[in-house]
Amino acid sequence: MPIDDGNCFACGPDNPIGLHLRFEPAGAQSVHAQITLERQFQGWRDVAHGGIAIALLDEAMAHAAGAAGFRGVTASLSTRFRAPIPLGRRLDIYGEVRWMRRNVLGLYARVNDGERLLVEGEGHFVSRGAIDPASNLAQRLEPA
Repeated sequence: MPIDDGNCFACGPDNPIGLHLRFEPAGAQSVHAQITLERQFQGWRDVAHGGIAIALLDEAMAHAAGAAGFRGVTASLSTRFRAPIPLGRRLDIYGEVRWMRRNVLGLYARVNDGERLLVEGEGHFVSRGAIDPASNLAQRLEPA
């Protein structure tokens, strides 16, 4: 099972080159975060790299699964780019669990610039079981 050691590229506070996302609950099985992407995440001029956009979606889905009480790994992710993702603007990232069947979760995530939808994705995560917050914290505090 994956261990959160604080170095995740998307949400790890200890990763010096990471995105440092901080998700908050936005419902029973949904989450929200905000980010302003700077030049180090650029693809074309003044536009975020597509891989960064996909990382935002994947992380939103992972945190939505966590909000629903499950730890999981990405099995599939399909993405639809609606508009270029601008650098230097405050963006909203949303993720939600749409359905659960046995150990598979169906998820949806999107990135908005205000009301404008920039990119969205649907994914399937395979659950690795329920999250045990006490165990996860203890693992994170263990020295490397």
